[in-house]
Amino acid sequence: MASTVQGSCDPKFSELKDEFERNFAERGEKGASVCLSVNGETLVDLWGGVADVDSGERWREDTVSVVFSCTKAATALCAHILIDRGQLELKAPVSKYWPEFAKNGKENTTVQMMLNHESAIPALREPVKEKGFLDWDYMIRRMEDEEAWWEPGTRNGYHMVNFGWTVGELVRRVSGKSLGQFFADEVAGPTGATFWIGLPDGLDLHIADILPYVPQPTDTLSDFTKQLISDPASIQALSFINNGGWGANDADAHRAEIGGAGGISNARGQVAMYTPLACDDGSLVSHERLHAMTMVSTATQRDATLLVPTRFASGFMKSMDNRGLPEGQDQSAIIGEKAFGHVGAGGHIGFADPECGLAFSYTMSQMGKSLLMNERGQSLIDAAYRALGYTSNAPGAWVR
Repeated sequence: MASTVQGSCDPKFSELKDEFERNFAERGEKGASVCLSVNGETLVDLWGGVADVDSGERWREDTVSVVFSCTKAATALCAHILIDRGQLELKAPVSKYWPEFAKNGKENTTVQMMLNHESAIPALREPVKEKGFLDWDYMIRRMEDEEAWWEPGTRNGYHMVNFGWTVGELVRRVSGKSLGQFFADEVAGPTGATFWIGLPDGLDLHIADILPYVPQPTDTLSDFTKQLISDPASIQALSFINNGGWGANDADAHRAEIGGAGGISNARGQVAMYTPLACDDGSLVSHERLHAMTMVSTATQRDATLLVPTRFASGFMKSMDNRGLPEGQDQSAIIGEKAFGHVGAGGHIGFADPECGLAFSYTMSQMGKSLLMNERGQSLIDAAYRALGYTSNAPGAWVR
């Protein structure tokens, strides 16, 4: 089975390669990529499995896929670049840049609240029109018209896909460019990242289909899933199901700028984006802004959407250790104490850890059952930190 894995791996990270191979042999991996750099040097770049389970077509070096909420980190980074330039102010009311948003209980929303998932529109109550997620202007009107689910700033609830339009519209209004174009010009272009928020017309990529997780009779349901199933008017159901028929494998969806969940990349592409941040080289943001991006800006014992404890750093996820919760609620993503990045539904992840110069990403086609990490991805993260001399993640994050 080891032959299913291709690419390069520094001997220092041999345990990571072993775990990657185990994912295919023992843990149901279908197709995946993992990549990491340390202090700017790529030391792991592996891929394997199949991109198309029906035809058996192999996952290639250039294979990409939808990386779901890993896209939020790309969107947040765009906002931080504008903050760093003094064009966007964290403490300013959103109405300064987007007057039409300030209604229906959202009048006092600030830029910081949007990045913190505190802007109180995690879901839309009325049905999204057919293909509505592919229509930016329509979704922006829906953000404007939606009534706040709580007083903005008083709690946080994961804005599952809406984050891409709330923060993304700020990027558009301030920069004068669409979110996808700004990201292409200011991040993907300079870093060489194979990462798109909306594919340009005529670009021919080798895209692996996302394979949904098939629930098993033995699964213990999370509180999120219980609410999704039992209450169609809940934040959980509406944020997940009320999507106008959006499908992650649809070609027209790949061309749309869905900044909360629709980005297309692979592990190598995400590592290219995170490497300048891991190195704190000043090419994307200043040292001061980078430091702010590592700091927890909001945390809760019960996220209003996910219904588990969450921790965020102005648009990025921090290490989330829910291992002590009952089965089904034990959804975690354990990274370094100073690390910041984002997971993608089913187990994707990308992050930077400036403490050790690490940029890391893992992407795959076969989703796991959690919105956060599962054994496949977490085993790779754990192996990476051990190779770098970290000794324990018992405190809730990897420490030396």
